[in-house]
Amino acid sequence: MDTTQLLKGVLDLAVLAVVSDEDGYGYDVVRRLRAAGIEEVGDASVYGTLRRLYSSGALTSYVVPSDEGPHRKYYGINAQGRAMLEAQRKDWQEFAGTMGRLLKTEVVR
Repeated sequence: MDTTQLLKGVLDLAVLAVVSDEDGYGYDVVRRLRAAGIEEVGDASVYGTLRRLYSSGALTSYVVPSDEGPHRKYYGINAQGRAMLEAQRKDWQEFAGTMGRLLKTEVVR
């Protein structure tokens, strides 16, 4: 199954969940999503999502100098982002429950 479209629908939620645990820079967020099992996530999709969530006021950002290369822009969740995460978490739980019941019904037939 191609999960590309599914991922597009839940990438905001996944990114908010990742940065709710610990602030992170772009590639760090990508790495943590992949480590959690979302292996097909693209770098550009995550960077775009971080920028969009920041622009919408859900994330804060700050720059940390790096001796090993360019400075890194870190993103962290704020109160608005936590509220968004909580609302999306509830939506996800309802949707996943509905799909679980539907698929179980489909399998039994």
